[in-house]
Amino acid sequence: MNSEAVFFFIKSDVVILGMARKKDKMNVKGVALFLVGTVMLISFGFYAFQIVYSPNILVERESRVVIIPRDADFKKVQDILYDGHIVNDLVSFSFLAKLMSYNDNIKPGRYLLEPNMTNIQAIRKLRAGEQTPVNITFNNVRTIDQLAPKITERLSISEDEFNAALVKFLDSNEDGFTSETIVSMFIPNTYEVYYSVSADELVERMRDEYFRFWNEARRKKAEKLGFSTFEISTLASIVQAETSKGEEKPTVAGLYLNRLQKGMALQADPTLVFASGDFELKRILNVHKEIESPYNTYKYKGLPPGPINMPTIQSIDAVLNYKEHDYLYMCAKEDFSGYHAFAVTYEEHLRNARRYQRQLTIEQRKARINPR
Repeated sequence: MNSEAVFFFIKSDVVILGMARKKDKMNVKGVALFLVGTVMLISFGFYAFQIVYSPNILVERESRVVIIPRDADFKKVQDILYDGHIVNDLVSFSFLAKLMSYNDNIKPGRYLLEPNMTNIQAIRKLRAGEQTPVNITFNNVRTIDQLAPKITERLSISEDEFNAALVKFLDSNEDGFTSETIVSMFIPNTYEVYYSVSADELVERMRDEYFRFWNEARRKKAEKLGFSTFEISTLASIVQAETSKGEEKPTVAGLYLNRLQKGMALQADPTLVFASGDFELKRILNVHKEIESPYNTYKYKGLPPGPINMPTIQSIDAVLNYKEHDYLYMCAKEDFSGYHAFAVTYEEHLRNARRYQRQLTIEQRKARINPR
């Protein structure tokens, strides 16, 4: 073999060896890049798993109710969750919330969040508007003006918004309610509503509850008495003001029905309290009997134009299921038990009244001699 051939083979081996080494370097670099990419992918996957499925809401804490106001934007929601120590990692919550478009779908309401909820569980609940209902209760209301603070206390609507919705409802005159009878539409009970309910929706809900309460059975009883549902509520309000004793209400109702049937004035003292506007009035005097008002049942026969309070279900049913008897008069019992002595004749009533006055005088003398 000549020298040129030897040189060629040597040069070829060097080139091949160089190419092999270069290929090995490329393989090593590729493996390194693959390993780095795999580690990053695993790390990102682990972080993504944590963002979605790791507990991040009320971790190791108790359940909390979260209120999202009607005007809340995503920043406001973030502040509520962070300042209230509800979310542990706000960054992960916010990142997932944006991925799930919750930042563009804020729904006001009252939400119950449970301990150790994940981000995705909390976001799904908030985004879907899965609220926890609010129980609203109202009673001991004399006028419709006193209702707004009680019925809106735990809701997002204001008293003014509720009153405005009520005025709009009355203006529609859809069901025959008037400013005098509208208080009867609100049947004292406990109702479940959502915190975010609008004023119009709340009024409509109460209207529906009214007609649900006045079912066919109750309406038939009212018709049998010859009264509208409004008139039954008005009489029930007087019965309610006269006695707090549930078992006595049907008897009181029967007494007033007897007076109405005979064309007698009701002469119910609670109506004078209402007419006076002084709900702290404890004692009715002759001057009060001269008040010029359609609610003065001493001056005007029949029922007043509307309820003098918001009658309870018990009071309404006491009228519908009144006790039949011949009583026309009633007077507080002299034992101060809160019950009444009933009478058929005026003479018997005067005797009952004298017994009560005599005992009242004795008690007043004792109080002066032995003041507390």
